Amino acid sequence: MRTQAIVAVLALLLFCPAFEHPQATQAASDKKDVAAELAALKVQVAQLAKQAQNAQDYIAIANLQRAYGYYVDKCQWDQTADLFAKDGTLEIGLRGVWVGQDRVRAYLHTLPELKYGTLFNHMQLQPVIDVAPDGMTAKARWRAFEQFGALHRSAQWAEGTYENEYVKEDGVWKIKKLHYYMTYYVDYYKGWDQGGNPPPGPIAGFPPDQPTTEPYKLYPDVFVPPYHYKNPVTGK
Repeated sequence: MRTQAIVAVLALLLFCPAFEHPQATQAASDKKDVAAELAALKVQVAQLAKQAQNAQDYIAIANLQRAYGYYVDKCQWDQTADLFAKDGTLEIGLRGVWVGQDRVRAYLHTLPELKYGTLFNHMQLQPVIDVAPDGMTAKARWRAFEQFGALHRSAQWAEGTYENEYVKEDGVWKIKKLHYYMTYYVDYYKGWDQGGNPPPGPIAGFPPDQPTTEPYKLYPDVFVPPYHYKNPVTGK
C-alpha cells in the first residue's frame, strides 16, 4: 500500500501542472516571452524596412522629376525622353497627348534648340508625392514656374501644375504619365495684371496621338487641376 501511495504522488507531480517545479514553470514562461518579443520585433523590422523603402522611393521620384526640369531647361530632348517608360505619355498644356516613349521623343524634338539668346527655365517646385502600397507605382503633384526668352524679341512668364504618374521598372522609377496644366502664360513686359497670352498652339504637321484629356481656360479664367490625393487632415 505504501508503494502504491508513493507511485500515485509521483504521478501527480509529473503530470499535473499544479505540481510543476517552480523553475520549470519560469523557464517555460520565459520561453513564451522571448517568442512573443521576437515576433513583435519581426513586425517592427518589417514596418521599418517598408518605411525606409518608401523614403528611398520618394527621393528617387523627386530626383527623377527634378532631372526632367533640368534637362528641359537646356533643351536636352533625348535625355528628357529617356526618363519616360516605354508606354509613357506626355500632355503639356492644351496640345493633346503623345503616347509612348518614341512619340514623346519625337514631340520633344519639335521644340526649340538651346542657342545664343534663348532662355528656357522650368523650375520644379512644391512636390506632393504618394507612393502606392506595393511600391511599384506613384502619383505626384508639382508646381512649375517658367521663363521663356528670345533676345530682343520676346519674354514670357508661365506657371502651372503637374499631376504626374510614375512606375518602377526593374527597380528604376520612370515617368508613366506627365500632365502639365498651364495656369498662365503672360508677356513679361505687360505683366499678368493685363491678362494672359494664348497658350502655345498645335504643332504644324505633328498632330497628337490623343486629344486633350480635359479642356480648360488659362488666366484670367480660373481652373483648378484635379488633385490625385485626399486632404491629409480631413481625408476628404
